[in-house]
Amino acid sequence: MDEQNKYYKHKSVLKKECIQFLSEPHSNATQETYFADLTFGGGGHSITLVKMNPLFKVLSVDQDPEALENGADLIEKNNVKDSLTLIDSNFENFPKKFQQIMNENNNIKGLDGILMDLGVSSHHFDSAGRGFSFRFDGPLDMRMNNRESNTLTAETIVNTFSTEELENIFREYGEEKFSKRIADKIVEVRSSNVLKTTKDLENIIFHCYPRKMRFGKTHPATKCFQALRIFINRELDVLSDIIPQLMPMLNPGGRICIISFHSMEDRIVKNQFKMLSKAEIRCKILTKRPIAPTNEEIKENPRSRSAKLRVIERL
Repeated sequence: MDEQNKYYKHKSVLKKECIQFLSEPHSNATQETYFADLTFGGGGHSITLVKMNPLFKVLSVDQDPEALENGADLIEKNNVKDSLTLIDSNFENFPKKFQQIMNENNNIKGLDGILMDLGVSSHHFDSAGRGFSFRFDGPLDMRMNNRESNTLTAETIVNTFSTEELENIFREYGEEKFSKRIADKIVEVRSSNVLKTTKDLENIIFHCYPRKMRFGKTHPATKCFQALRIFINRELDVLSDIIPQLMPMLNPGGRICIISFHSMEDRIVKNQFKMLSKAEIRCKILTKRPIAPTNEEIKENPRSRSAKLRVIERL
């Protein structure tokens, strides 16, 4: 990987807790035990899992080309190419791909654990060229898979969507209370100047906030940038669709661990787990309340502060 495309360092959130939940039922494994990491990202969870036990195998999924390139490097450096397989895909396509894998490998009868870390990796926030963060002046992109030319970019949305459409995005996906004011101002500004960069958009949002609220703990642009990212990558829709499909893929004793980072995601996970616990396949929710990072982890990695882990087990 060249310096220009360097994958920025990423700290896996709630790694110790996730690994414990996933590996615990299989500590005395005597045969190959298969896990799926549906959000490979920086690879911390996957690499740690396969290094625990030579019988642990992980199928890791990511749609981001930079994450996949970095993942290939990590597999080589950690000498785990026989235990860790990278799959180039959005996780919504994993059930179909896993069926193909089982058809090609008679040794795989099902999965013994599934992990989903729904957070955006530090790489995306620290890479100005991806447009996920207003900390840098970069293009208004925000696509997780920036190879998909037919996917909307943030630039297209803020320059072409109507006031009502923008307001709905900011309110529904960002829970932004000044969504109408911000949408109105975007439409006003773009009538004379095309919005091209993250700083163009950040400046508009910042000045839509009342003066006394501009310098609080959370930057005024945070919720709108989150809303655009979620909308562009269909994050909530994909999450709602995939969770019910995961339980049938698990072997008895297998667990699903999902880390969410904001209330909308956590609400979906919580409700879907409740529905699964009452469905035909017997399962049990192991986390009555979501597990949060320790104070020590938050101190080491402030980006982990909003993380919540929920776990369910197939009986």
